[in-house]
Amino acid sequence: MTATGHAILGTVIAAKIGNPALALPLALASHVAADAFPHWDEGTNNKKNKKRITIEAVFDVLIGLAISYLLVFILFPQTNLPYVFLMILVAQSLDWITAPYYLFGIKPFKPFYEFQKLFDNRMKAPWGIINQVAILALIVILAKIF
Repeated sequence: MTATGHAILGTVIAAKIGNPALALPLALASHVAADAFPHWDEGTNNKKNKKRITIEAVFDVLIGLAISYLLVFILFPQTNLPYVFLMILVAQSLDWITAPYYLFGIKPFKPFYEFQKLFDNRMKAPWGIINQVAILALIVILAKIF
């Protein structure tokens, strides 16, 4: 899943679960669950060079932070922004810890990369994007309703 997708999940978790003892492991578990769902991300198909993937990933992270801020501002204004940021970092953490190996070949990070590959279920565009947007929209709508 994109960093934006993980950021949205982290935001919803922060908005709905005020207890960090429950929210932190849930944010981490959300990463595994989200990546197991068929999705597209910058590295799908690996036809891009690492520089392009890195640039796209940076924009993805920034877009995710912007959308998360808008979600808090518009839908979940009672939510503490530093708490949201913490949940976003945790929800994205498996990607952050695999990036040094994936992008730069730094060997000590390879086990984390191999672990993540166990549940990463990528799907080509456009369906991988459509699936991701649909499930995230549903999660945000349900979070707002309940």
